[in-house]
Amino acid sequence: MKIVLSGGTGFIGSALLKRLLEAGHTLVLPTRNPAKARSFAESRVILVQWDGRNLGVWAKEVDGADAVVNLAGEPVVGKRWTDEQKSQILGSRVDATKAIVAAIEQASMRPSVLVNASAVGYYGHVASGDVTESHPRGRGFLADTCEQWERAAREAEKLGVRVVSLRTGIVLEKDGGALSKMIPPFQMFAGGPLGSGRQWVPWIHRDDLIGIVLAALENKNLSGPVNATAPEPATMKAFCAALGRAMHRPSWAPVPAFVLRILLGESSEVLLTGQRAIPQKLQASGYTFRYSNLDSALSAVFRR
Repeated sequence: MKIVLSGGTGFIGSALLKRLLEAGHTLVLPTRNPAKARSFAESRVILVQWDGRNLGVWAKEVDGADAVVNLAGEPVVGKRWTDEQKSQILGSRVDATKAIVAAIEQASMRPSVLVNASAVGYYGHVASGDVTESHPRGRGFLADTCEQWERAAREAEKLGVRVVSLRTGIVLEKDGGALSKMIPPFQMFAGGPLGSGRQWVPWIHRDDLIGIVLAALENKNLSGPVNATAPEPATMKAFCAALGRAMHRPSWAPVPAFVLRILLGESSEVLLTGQRAIPQKLQASGYTFRYSNLDSALSAVFRR
């Protein structure tokens, strides 16, 4: 297949790019800095200039493509949510998705599927009970962002394109994402649960997330929102205990919620809230998880 991949230089996208190339697909990578991207992208990857927000020459590559995978978006963790940062988080997702849908609309030969990133933040904080794809939208900045993000992607359905919105949890690998921020305290024997420890942590190993993207590209029965999470979510307390086991470190130094709120402001909700997200659609589709158990997933992360 010819696949247009936005966000292909990021934590998830760069690993996905390699897997797609190994599978023999033709890759087009819209990027702000083609020269920099060339330093790690193979010569057979087609690099095109894109500002992440507007139509341009890159849009011609959508015409005749078999699929589009959109992972573009400003990272949610790592910075305080000032008004400016919130605008960047929201705009980088919604504007990029709108531009991709506009490129699909003007194409004479449209792709058959758009796999668009989203997040379990759509559901807001759910203290108890399983959360499947039919669960209503929650409250808060993340829920509002995900709702607008997915709404922009759904516009492609009006053009005859199958749309899959992947609601991801915490993606496990040590070279990026939320896990990379949790590792240093454990390395210094100062790790432990955040907040009450009772909040749910939906997680997914990066290898499985890539496998889910591949399944979404191929399986015509997958559409709409899909929880891209492992079937065994854990509480924050259990998650940190498993992280400690994988790193051969104790998990004994809890960080009170008020400390996180002082340090991170509103963005602390990423760590202090959660939901027991269950991948109901993926399980019904027959997808087989490589890592369904948290201990095995974290062991794999730290073996590398």
